[in-house]
Amino acid sequence: TRLITGLPIHDTTAGFQAFRKRVFEELELDKIRSDGYSFQIETKFKVWRKGFWLKEIPIIFREREAGESKINKKIIYEAIFMVWILRLEALLGKI
Repeated sequence: TRLITGLPIHDTTAGFQAFRKRVFEELELDKIRSDGYSFQIETKFKVWRKGFWLKEIPIIFREREAGESKINKKIIYEAIFMVWILRLEALLGKI
């Protein structure tokens, strides 16, 4: 993701995000197309492209001990394609 988009963070799907009110006012949440993990990628990319500052605070990921993952093929494919769509839109000046 970082190589393709140029985002200055390592983990684009880390779940915790905090934004100032101004970010939400300018982000146009109704134009966010994705859901699942790619929602986090798209949101961070658009925030960064609008010139807002991103600060990454690393987390320690613990493997699941019980239950099953909710991630499926659709979510994986959406995330892969979203990265390329964002890159293309940025190159075309749409973002």
